[in-house]
Amino acid sequence: MLQAIDWWILLGTLVFIAVYGMYKTRGKASAESYVGSNHQTPWWTIGISVMATQASAITFLSTPGQAFADGMGFVQFYFGLPLAMLVIAFVFVPLYYHQKVQTAYEFLEKRFDRRMRLFTALLFLIQRGLAAGITLYAPAIILSAALGWPLKPLIWGIGLLVIIYTVSGGTEAVNITQKQQMAVIFMGMGLAFGYIWHLLPEGIGWDQALMLADQNEKLNTIDFSIDPNNRYTFWSGITGGFFLALSYFGTDQSQVQRYISGKNIKESQWGLFFNGLLKIPMQLFILFCGVMVYVFFQFSPQPINFNPQVLQTIETSSYRDSLQQINQPYTALQEQKKDLYISSLVDKTFELSSQRNALTQINDSMSQLEAKVIDWSKHIDPNTETNDKDFVFLHFILTYLPHGLIGLLIAVMLSAAMSSSAAELNALGTTTAVDWVETQLKNPLNEQQKVWINKGSTALWGLLAISFASWGSLFDNLIQLVNIIGSIFYGNILGIFLLAMLTKNIGARAVFWSAIGTQITVIYVYQADWMSYLWLNLLGCVLVIIGSYKLQWFFKMTNNLK
Repeated sequence: MLQAIDWWILLGTLVFIAVYGMYKTRGKASAESYVGSNHQTPWWTIGISVMATQASAITFLSTPGQAFADGMGFVQFYFGLPLAMLVIAFVFVPLYYHQKVQTAYEFLEKRFDRRMRLFTALLFLIQRGLAAGITLYAPAIILSAALGWPLKPLIWGIGLLVIIYTVSGGTEAVNITQKQQMAVIFMGMGLAFGYIWHLLPEGIGWDQALMLADQNEKLNTIDFSIDPNNRYTFWSGITGGFFLALSYFGTDQSQVQRYISGKNIKESQWGLFFNGLLKIPMQLFILFCGVMVYVFFQFSPQPINFNPQVLQTIETSSYRDSLQQINQPYTALQEQKKDLYISSLVDKTFELSSQRNALTQINDSMSQLEAKVIDWSKHIDPNTETNDKDFVFLHFILTYLPHGLIGLLIAVMLSAAMSSSAAELNALGTTTAVDWVETQLKNPLNEQQKVWINKGSTALWGLLAISFASWGSLFDNLIQLVNIIGSIFYGNILGIFLLAMLTKNIGARAVFWSAIGTQITVIYVYQADWMSYLWLNLLGCVLVIIGSYKLQWFFKMTNNLK
């Protein structure tokens, strides 16, 4: 459990970041300064802010667990991102600046009509509103289970802290606090990685650790298979990942608001280049931390399921004795594996087939015992979440790291949650105020009224996100859930923006009805499980573009017949 030094570091870090953001942005009276930070944000702050907005607590909780279970192949998800940054920097950014928009959807009204602006803004509000709840729920549910903290007070505590400084300072408060939060994140993850190496047994160095990880297929980074049902491949990353990144960074207000606050076009472009260069290395590092945690647990005891709620459920049931009975052989198998690894790695005889066969048998036996625990847990309570990927890294932190560093790593996760949540609430509030409220009013608002509507909208979305998080549930992997929600909507939204930017003869009516049909189709395809979710981004984009061209032709032919 946490000790006094952990609490001091944890609370001191979070409170300092929030108070600092409020202090630096006090007295922001105009709507321009509240929404766009007076266009004074330098390129490096834009780059950090763009990266911090995407890197939520889910990144630092789920990604190491993803690597622990499945290796580093998840990094392929980001392969399309650098190319997307180039397209956004040279196509989207100049258009947004020249049109002098406050939101991405304001651009659509100028190109099409207000109906398209409101419809696309609504799609954003739905998907980003859901994601905002997950962003709060992810760290709360995992910390609650691991630390024994009550869930709902934890959700409300994180959420209200974010609401206070986001409502107080707007976009500039988000940009300022994200710099502090990313500094905490990089420092904490770097120290955690160093300590993993420190804890490995004597004689197990870099070469041995990499050999072990490679033999267990944890270093397989690139998959060139063309099976559309394979979730992470080179092709899904370079295509589906490209379209997802293009839509997310190019049309999602939580990201657009970060870079249109730059001093000028070049500052915004350099900020995006910064993100494009560093994002993949950052994700590789986080995944590699997960791989090294896997290596560590080949030499150290690990629970039969990392989710403490699963074990608590069984221990308070009639299966309690059964759990104790299989824990003994499970521990014995771990010891056998540890001895085999140490002897083979030290002697550099790991390639011998006899040793590899023995390890395969041990791993299969351990998997069978783990499956029994899952079956028991589901039999006791079908609603119990048996997936434990999201708990792996936190278990390592709480069990093996020294006090002080534990507090810092929990601060890392909560800082990431606050950072991403603040940007989401800031964008949701701005989109609601600018695209929906102000467009419906007959009389123009003064600056103070605009600011208060913005603040009220932000606070309202914050409370809605907290409410949604309070009723959330775990998924196969939380980082996948956020990306699935985005993939269902982003392809359609991206197609709408591409039609607006790259065509002149497609009208609003054709795009509107095509977009509605496309959204219904994408949701149906996802429900039918016809393809990996990454491909939904490409599907949605292609469908809305083709549909718009066909409808435009149909409407033109109909008018000619009249």
